[in-house]
Amino acid sequence: MSRKIVHVIGTGTIGEPLIGLLCDFKNELGIDEITFHKNTPLTTDRSKVVSLSKRGARLSTHEEKFQGFKDIGLNPEFSTESAIERASVVIDCTPSSYGIQNKEKYYNKFSKDTLGFISQGSEFGFGKPYARGINDKALVKGEDQFIQVVSCNTHNLSTIVQTLALDESEDNLLDGKFLLIRRSNDVSQSKRFVPAPEVGEHKDPIYGTHHARDAAMLFKTLNKDLPLFSSAMKVNSQLMHILYFSLKLKHKTTMEKIVDKLRQNDRISLTHKINANEVFSFGRDHGHFGRILNQTVISLPSLHLSDKNELSGFCFTPQDGNSLLSSIAVAEWFLYPNSYEDKIQCLKPFFFDEV
Repeated sequence: MSRKIVHVIGTGTIGEPLIGLLCDFKNELGIDEITFHKNTPLTTDRSKVVSLSKRGARLSTHEEKFQGFKDIGLNPEFSTESAIERASVVIDCTPSSYGIQNKEKYYNKFSKDTLGFISQGSEFGFGKPYARGINDKALVKGEDQFIQVVSCNTHNLSTIVQTLALDESEDNLLDGKFLLIRRSNDVSQSKRFVPAPEVGEHKDPIYGTHHARDAAMLFKTLNKDLPLFSSAMKVNSQLMHILYFSLKLKHKTTMEKIVDKLRQNDRISLTHKINANEVFSFGRDHGHFGRILNQTVISLPSLHLSDKNELSGFCFTPQDGNSLLSSIAVAEWFLYPNSYEDKIQCLKPFFFDEV
């Protein structure tokens, strides 16, 4: 039996905690080895690379950069291409658009001997879009080799739609409108911070922003065509994204039934908190690498039901956390297609019924 090796490309806000999570649970997940790619030798990132290496992950980089890493006390073990070639599954956590570029430059070359390739966020066109618990049934063994794990906000949006509308019936959603109130950047980042609230453009003529479009594409893998529209804006905060949703439902309901549906979904966390800093602080204190793995944290005080079929409310996006779950879930699907759902149960301690 060949060794099961997962290779992660990138050590940013998704890559770093993903490598840590894979290392800490590699035995439970049935993984023999974790390798990771770091592009640039920086003394400011040295502590991170050392920490990940101590957890058992093995470093790779471009051959021409080996000496640069050695000069700062780090020892790459694999070249970029050799690390990809020997991997069972490759998870690309590079910034937007690089996943598509890497597919053309590297992944297609090694697709014959690799079980699967996974990209993050809005890498539209990389492969079949995926979010854990939404479209697992759409995954086709032997056919789907390239998977796009949708963005953290698309996870949130899709889970709201699935749980509060479609779980009742497939035709229950008459209209879904969403406003993504996005943080500027992560607390680990010093660039691209906006000094004041910044509104976003509606670049998609049908769906508004890519969030609703990506969610629509996600549900289309299940042959569902949904009326979704999203808007987005950034605020001068580094804490959490917030999603405002407004759903018009075909079937009348009650607030009691709504809350019950939310409680029954273990990928949803509920909270009585209304402040992003308090939710963020809980994740920092109790999550893995500070991440909550739930797909959304719904603020119960914000929920409102009009005429028994118009539901609105606010929820917090566990940025990176929900993407980590889907990335590991689909990596395990490539490795263990018949038992991946059992394998990922080891991550349950980082799912919270209440925040």
